[in-house]
Amino acid sequence: MTYDVLVIGAGPAGYVCAIRCAQLGLKAAIVEKESLGGVCLNVGCIPSKALIAASKLVHKIQTADVMGIKAKYEGLDVGALVAWKAGIVNKLTSGVGGLLKAHKIDTIMGDAKVVAKGKVEITSKDGKQTLEAKNIVIATGSTPISVPGFDFDGKNVWGSTEALAPKQMPKRMVVIGGGYIGLELGLVYHKLGTEVRVLEFMDRVLPGMEADLSKEMGRSLKKKKVPVSLNTKAVGYKKVKGGLEVTAEVNGKTQTFECDVILSCVGRFPNGKGLGLEEVGVDVTDRGFINVDHTRQTNVPGIYAIGDVAGQPMLAHKGSHEGLIAASAIAGDKGAAFDPACIPAVIFTDPEIASVGLSVAEAKEQGFEPVEGKFPFAASGRAMSLNETEGWVKVVGDKNTDKLLGVHMIGPEVTELIAEAALAIEMGATVSDMAQTIHAHPTLPEAMMEAAESVHQMAVHIFQTPKK
Repeated sequence: MTYDVLVIGAGPAGYVCAIRCAQLGLKAAIVEKESLGGVCLNVGCIPSKALIAASKLVHKIQTADVMGIKAKYEGLDVGALVAWKAGIVNKLTSGVGGLLKAHKIDTIMGDAKVVAKGKVEITSKDGKQTLEAKNIVIATGSTPISVPGFDFDGKNVWGSTEALAPKQMPKRMVVIGGGYIGLELGLVYHKLGTEVRVLEFMDRVLPGMEADLSKEMGRSLKKKKVPVSLNTKAVGYKKVKGGLEVTAEVNGKTQTFECDVILSCVGRFPNGKGLGLEEVGVDVTDRGFINVDHTRQTNVPGIYAIGDVAGQPMLAHKGSHEGLIAASAIAGDKGAAFDPACIPAVIFTDPEIASVGLSVAEAKEQGFEPVEGKFPFAASGRAMSLNETEGWVKVVGDKNTDKLLGVHMIGPEVTELIAEAALAIEMGATVSDMAQTIHAHPTLPEAMMEAAESVHQMAVHIFQTPKK
């Protein structure tokens, strides 16, 4: 069988690419070695958000008395929770399979390796077969990084996969890594009753995020009584009576922390190695990233790469968009190009975090004269009615042109609000465009409008020194 396109990897980058190829009239096939939907649908984005929603509901029940509601939390059925989450995953992965079938895309389960230009060898339980394709798209995703001394064993040291399917709730947990995965999952366990401590190598949690967002999250963790050790390097652990003992260097001094389980979440590395790409001349970096051009094509014509293996940021929505671009380019669209003005980032902690565009520091580096405005959710009527007033919205604009450069938020449902900001930046809107857009009342997006007004010292629902 010869295909127009053979996609290796059925995650949110790969399956989206395959479907778009079919929509554009190309004969497509997709190869997956584990499960349709990849990490995101099976052991990542989707199941983690299910557990986050459940833990948030527990918290709401426990704090409902502030609204005059007398509710009693009687405990957690861990098995039922995991089964509910698995049901969601099954519906979505089955849906992906159904879509691939409906678009007449051949789905092959097995391990793929590029053996020549236009030829891919598939190894499965039934043996080996070689498929030919005019174009090959690599969408093999990424794998969790293992910290030296903390190899994943599924019992003492968990990765995100084990954390999403616990057999029982641990009493004490040490989270290695204060990035978005560590904090998302750490706060789930905290809300469900586990004593959680976070160890972070850098000098702040969420070190890759805008500085004020990071600081605000640090304050929120302290308020929630989730201890965080910064400038901390976890060096090893041992079994002790009653659990585990983690040894770490905190600001250069040795400390130990006792727990029942260790959750290691320090990042991911791309799966660009071991695919036979180097042997056919594809440029693959030492870290495993595959270099691509604006169409996501590698230096070898007919071989493309999308998703985590195609470079940072390693986000599902970025990979899906790359899949659409690659499919269009393969179908002959000369204007196909991956050239986004911005890529939003969202973190489902409590409070939620969302960011898109430039920070003030990044804007200065790019030659802008940035100005910023901030509006607190404590002044939002809608946030008050939800009893979720923690956080704020910050808008960054250019002083000389009023161009909207970035929006950064922490607070209730900001992962939903960020889409408006992304669209505005993508369309080249000004800060005034956002400020003068009528927002429905009472809603959370009003905070974005007021933050935009705040850039010009004109926010109505907070006091600002009058503009001269």
